[in-house]
Amino acid sequence: MTKADIVEDIALKTGLTKKEVGETVDLFLDKVGDLLVQGKHLEIRGFGTFKVKERKARMARNPRTGDAVPVPARKVPVFKVSKMLKDRVAEKEKPAPIF
Repeated sequence: MTKADIVEDIALKTGLTKKEVGETVDLFLDKVGDLLVQGKHLEIRGFGTFKVKERKARMARNPRTGDAVPVPARKVPVFKVSKMLKDRVAEKEKPAPIF
């Protein structure tokens, strides 16, 4: 599913135009990005948490030459799924009971 598919689905269900929904979705995604750039986190209860984690500097190996290569410390965005969403997904995966 793409962002356009989501916009179309929401527009059909709400009666809003695709343009209005698209602008709202874009504003939401921009806000999430802005918060992450500022180092803040966003918690959406029942869905998950967007946050930034600090990765430590480390030594890695070049797979072609085997030489040690330094990898600098960096910040990476992460998403942690809520328990409620994990449980919802797990329920979908369970096979139907056979009676």
